[in-house]
Parts: sequence; structure tokens; C-alpha cells
Amino acid sequence: MSYTAIIITVSDRCFRGEREDLSGPALAEYLNARGFTLLSPVLVPDEQPQIEAALLAACEADAALVLTTGGTGFAPRDLTPEATMAVIEKQVPGIPEAMRAASMQITPRGMLSRSAAGIRGRSLIVNLPGSPKAALENLEPVLPALLHGLEMLRSDGPGDCASKPAD
Repeated sequence: MSYTAIIITVSDRCFRGEREDLSGPALAEYLNARGFTLLSPVLVPDEQPQIEAALLAACEADAALVLTTGGTGFAPRDLTPEATMAVIEKQVPGIPEAMRAASMQITPRGMLSRSAAGIRGRSLIVNLPGSPKAALENLEPVLPALLHGLEMLRSDGPGDCASKPAD
């Protein structure tokens, strides 16, 4: 099944045109190769009200998957997780936990990610780091589970997380 996705890049420097957004296009290419239909990307500065507005607009556009890139570190202006927590209706803590665990296999600095994930309506929001390499390294190990989550989120019936026994 194909799902819609939107990528929101959170970066003051990219927003001001001082740096090219490399993470958004890298994520778009990755998702496109896996059959996602991409909605127009969004670029916002590290301002919580603008991040929240972009997240809400993505959910109102009925994007199944909303990925943010940037704003998940320790810098004073890194507010993406706070914006995400302000707009979601249900937390999904296992996604960032799994991303941090996978990232820790690459670098001990993976533990410093403050990424969050959650559900608003029928949209799944996931925060990713701002570098293209780290964003892809965090998304790749969790995408199979995300696809199952999207299937449950987008279905009209009850969800089933249990694996079906082999016949």
C-alpha cells in the first residue's frame, strides 16, 4: 500500500537561505524509492509556533507520515520535540527509542537525540536528526515497523500488532 508523506525541515540557516537543505531531499529520495507519495516539502525556522503550525498543516492535509528533520539536539533553539509533543494526541515512544538504539550502534552520540514521535488524527509524526546521514540512519531501521503502524492507523478495523503464526 502506498502512503502519503511530508517532510518538514527545521533549520534557521536553511530558512534564511544561508545553507542548502540536504536532509529533506535525502529523505524524499529514500521515501520515494519505497513507494511513498510525497506532498510538498516544508521549510521552517527553529521557532516552536512555526514548527507546530507546519505539523498541524501536514496532519490537516492528511499526510500519513510526517517526518521532521532538524531541531532534535541540545542547542537552545532545538525545539522540534517540544513542538511535536504539543500537537500530538498519542505518544509513540518506541519509535525514538528504537532509533536511538540503532544510532548508538554507529556512534555513542546517538544517545543525545531528543527525537519524539506520536499520532495526531490519522498521521504519524516522527522527528529525525538534521544531518542527511543521521536522518537516514535513524529512519531506515524503523521503517518496516512504521509501515505496519501506518497500516493500523489508516485501517478502519481493529489493529493487530501480533505476528501471525506460520501455517
